[in-house]
Amino acid sequence: MREYDLESRMSLFRLHEYLDRELGFSPDQMTVFETLSPAGKLTRRIGLFDFGDGSMDMITLENTVSREEPVLHYVYNLSKNLRIELRLEGEQEFNRRLSYPVLIAEKGRNPDQFSAVYEDYEEFSDRHASQAAPADEEDSFEDDELPEGEENV
Repeated sequence: MREYDLESRMSLFRLHEYLDRELGFSPDQMTVFETLSPAGKLTRRIGLFDFGDGSMDMITLENTVSREEPVLHYVYNLSKNLRIELRLEGEQEFNRRLSYPVLIAEKGRNPDQFSAVYEDYEEFSDRHASQAAPADEEDSFEDDELPEGEENV
């Protein structure tokens, strides 16, 4: 759980950049925001590029609130449909002395961006290092054959 104080004029792109840094996500992942109606129905998908509902740099938090879309899903892994739910909890007076966004409260660990992707991580842990093949049994290549990607090294 994270609670943030955000500026209403903040673009979804700026929020995306902040969440990536704050939660330790890889910046090279494709992400989208999904806006939801008060009834929980998907209303828009907003990506780095315009899918027809606008792009992250064009849409502000104020825009989502004015369209009565109080819930955003930040989908940080499209292939596994991993998401964070962002919910408008209230409004406060703008404070000129603060540098927005501000992390107000946090509880628990950050979500792991790759945990659902690499389920076989245990296979590569130190625990299994003792079961590795001996050095003399490693892959061997003919003199004129190199491993893929090393042809022009």
